[in-house]
Amino acid sequence: MAAVRIDAWLWAVRIFKTRSQAADAVRAGHVKIDGKAVKPAQQVVPGETVRVWKDHHEYILEVAATVSKRVGAPVARSCYVDHSPPLPPRELFAAPPVRDRGTGRPTKKQRREIDRLMGRRN
Repeated sequence: MAAVRIDAWLWAVRIFKTRSQAADAVRAGHVKIDGKAVKPAQQVVPGETVRVWKDHHEYILEVAATVSKRVGAPVARSCYVDHSPPLPPRELFAAPPVRDRGTGRPTKKQRREIDRLMGRRN
C-alpha cells in the first residue's frame, strides 16, 4: 500500500471529523508517529504506531492499511488496530452536586461542607 499523509489518514479512518481538525491536532503536537512529533504532511505506512491525544484520552493505533479517501465506519475500523487503554468508568465523570434554586447564599457551614466535598480545604 502507498504512503498517505497523516492528517488525511486520521480523517479517512474517522478519528477526526474534518481534515482541518486532524491537521490542527498534528500541528499542536497531539499526534505522534512511533513516538516522534510530526507535521501534517508526514507520510504514514502500514506497521507504524500512531498516538493521538483527543478529548482527554490517548488513542494508540497501529496502521493496518492506508486510505486517502474517507471510508465507512466498518472499513475504517479495519484500517487500524486499536491498542488504546480502556476508558475510565462513567461514574468518575459524575456531575457535581447542585444547590436548589431559590435557597439563597450558602451559610458558612454549608460553604465549608461544599469546599470539603470539592477537595479545596481540609
